[in-house]
Amino acid sequence: MTETRSADAAAAPDIPTGRSRKVRGRPLLYTSYAQDMSLLDTRAKRVWTGLLVLLAFGLAVLLQDRSLEVLAGAYALAIGAIGLNIVTGYAGQVSLGHAFFVAIGAYTAAALSGPVGGKNLGYGIAEIWIWLPAAGLVAAAAGVLVAPLATRLRGLYLAVVTLGLVFLGEHVFKEWQELTGGPGVGREAAIPQLAGVRLDQDGPLGTREQTLYVLMLVLLIVFAVAARNLARSRIGRAFAAIRDRDIAAAVIGVPLTRYKVLAFGISSFYAGCAGALLYTISGYVEPGSFSLLLSVQFIAMVLIGGVATVSGSIAGALFISLLQPVTRSLPGLVPFVSGDTTQTPNVFQVETVLYGLLIVLFLIFEPRGLFGLWIRIRNYWKSWPFSY
Repeated sequence: MTETRSADAAAAPDIPTGRSRKVRGRPLLYTSYAQDMSLLDTRAKRVWTGLLVLLAFGLAVLLQDRSLEVLAGAYALAIGAIGLNIVTGYAGQVSLGHAFFVAIGAYTAAALSGPVGGKNLGYGIAEIWIWLPAAGLVAAAAGVLVAPLATRLRGLYLAVVTLGLVFLGEHVFKEWQELTGGPGVGREAAIPQLAGVRLDQDGPLGTREQTLYVLMLVLLIVFAVAARNLARSRIGRAFAAIRDRDIAAAVIGVPLTRYKVLAFGISSFYAGCAGALLYTISGYVEPGSFSLLLSVQFIAMVLIGGVATVSGSIAGALFISLLQPVTRSLPGLVPFVSGDTTQTPNVFQVETVLYGLLIVLFLIFEPRGLFGLWIRIRNYWKSWPFSY
């Protein structure tokens, strides 16, 4: 017995008392709470994350402009999906009104950057570092006003209330023609300008599509890192406690009202920024774009990518965005599917059915979404060739 203990003690690593360190060859052995809570806690994660970021930036010169435009839109949608995941995945508050907050951000940015004295409301502030935070803050203010309902409602009742925001927003934006331009007409979207340089035009930084792609990628990285840090902070742990059991969270001292309002505010801020960025790519925003279908798309991104994961939100947004070019090409492949919205079936109806079908299939066969599939593949190769 003595020899066994001596051997174990000799084989065990020395753990310093003053400061902590990782033991070489054992990357998952942590000697401090800070190591366990680090953003990228293993060397493999740091290496693969760095390679993915380098690959994403390299695509700016490898892909054609049309592909870059699709990916830029996907990155903007990913920011909105992260916001929905914060309130639904992390805080457990069901929200079907994400399109409403996206619309507020889009029109706030368009009004701030629009020309003064034009046909539509405009203030002539084209600098992106002004209208982008402003779009998020106005949307966050709207989210904070709606949030008190979350303290009294939950589940299906909260979902119905947030769903009503979409129909309320559709009516307001169609009637407020001075701001939106009216249905079927629309208005110019926000102008991305930084230090007097237009980012939506060809210039020294590359083509218009390349510049917008890099802009969306940089902003996505910023928003994703912020959300990941939020999730592992005290606020994120409070969100998780409310999601798992709000009554138990209240018993242990978590103020439900404060954190539910905070969750809606942060989620709405992300949605507003996503709306402001999304329509700078097309340069045009129209009230009919913010329908229930847009909210369903965001829900599909979260559920297909993975609930309560930032990387899952990004994967889901990329999946849905890359799926759209495939469905839009169906009229040329399937004769009975029309590209005209006045005929049935058309590509937009097919997209709606496909989103619902994908949500059902993922909830049945892989509730953790694409992130869950990646975890299964990773665990398989970590244990290969053994089955345990």
